[in-house]
Amino acid sequence: MEEIVNKYTSKTFEDIKHIDEYGGEYWFARDLQKVLEYKEWRNFKVVIDKAITSCKNSKFNVFDHFVEANKMIEIGKTAKRKILDYKLSRYACYLIVQNADPSKEVVALGQTYFAVQTRKQEITEQEYDSLSDDEKRFYQRKLTRRGNYTLQKVASSAGVKNMAEFHNAGYRGLYNGETADDIFKRKKLRYREDILDNMNEDELVANLFRINQTKQKLLRDNVKGENNAKNVHYEVGKKVRKAIADIGGMMPENMPTPKKSLKELEKERKLLENKE
Repeated sequence: MEEIVNKYTSKTFEDIKHIDEYGGEYWFARDLQKVLEYKEWRNFKVVIDKAITSCKNSKFNVFDHFVEANKMIEIGKTAKRKILDYKLSRYACYLIVQNADPSKEVVALGQTYFAVQTRKQEITEQEYDSLSDDEKRFYQRKLTRRGNYTLQKVASSAGVKNMAEFHNAGYRGLYNGETADDIFKRKKLRYREDILDNMNEDELVANLFRINQTKQKLLRDNVKGENNAKNVHYEVGKKVRKAIADIGGMMPENMPTPKKSLKELEKERKLLENKE
């Protein structure tokens, strides 16, 4: 057992993790297959199919967690062949290791690793209330990043090519005509600063609601076409704005910009950790 612990650690799964341009994490099924010591893809595919069924039974959207990613591999000097692969979320990996061969020591380690890490991504209401204002911003920013990542995939499937215009449609609806660039200028941000990193908790929550409701409507109504998708995003943004107005809430453009961006706070936290 000691030999196994020395051979496999949590780093085993961290080393095959990828980060996309939105900060979202994912794993490739073919990489996970090797780590979990499945020699044959057909045998591992059975495990994946069981995990997909578990995901459906848990009422989660399978396409949020298992994304087909076909690859071309060389099978000779001139010949290539397409093979099936999947981009997996952390939750998808968790379901896979739960359905994998429990007699494998590395599978047992994977079950522990993904169970612990998946729990770290969650937070109870009581735990949330105990967070500081900045910690709440970090948490809501993580959710908006994840939400935007999923929304972009759904929008792309609907036919959206110009993602900047699509996102601006949502901002214009929520911010009474303001685009992302207008928000950037109003907040007086520096070059390449992210507007979401410079929002307080309430403003992030309003945007997260817009993001999630747009995604659900695009999927529910099976929206197709770039203009139709942009119109949906704009209308959802407007309705979220109206809901805020109806309950007497502060409009998002009037919400105060925090003194420090989340990137600044993260940098300060890392400096403090290094000193300690």
